[in-house]
Amino acid sequence: MDIFIAPLKFYSAPLLQNLVTELSKRFSSAIHVIDLKINLEDFFSTEREQYFSTQIIAEAMKLTDKFDGKIILLTDVDIFVPVLTFIFGEAQLNGKHSILSVCRLHEEFYSGVSDEHLLFQRTVKEALHELGHCYGLRHCVDWDCVMHSSPGIEEVDIKGNIFCRKCISKIEGYKT
Repeated sequence: MDIFIAPLKFYSAPLLQNLVTELSKRFSSAIHVIDLKINLEDFFSTEREQYFSTQIIAEAMKLTDKFDGKIILLTDVDIFVPVLTFIFGEAQLNGKHSILSVCRLHEEFYSGVSDEHLLFQRTVKEALHELGHCYGLRHCVDWDCVMHSSPGIEEVDIKGNIFCRKCISKIEGYKT
């Protein structure tokens, strides 16, 4: 089962390429970059000045029947679900679709200082996390596991960048 990355308002070609390379090392699946025609402005909340991730995923579902595999929508825009102030990503549990925003993964969002290496590490962790949900994984209590919950950037930085043994056993095509 392949993995498809669909950039939507995503502007860093080097980060995208590095993510493709990293996921290729970790999964036996082929990793593809695809172009989906989704107008994110249709999902912008003027009250929140953010984009509603669940609605973006719903739109992607209409356009991706022909793709056999997992789909990650990758964006630079700030995303939300109504019950939370912000989210890094959202995924269908044991489903096909997920979305990952790097907006709040940029170090400059917090400190004003750019750190491309840290951004890459955070992006990999959150991409693996959202894919984990698509493979049926729930949040893990193990802080070393990438499936540990990350409501804030501190938790993203603290948690590990691999799946724990319990979680990895449930992921099809993951290289150990």
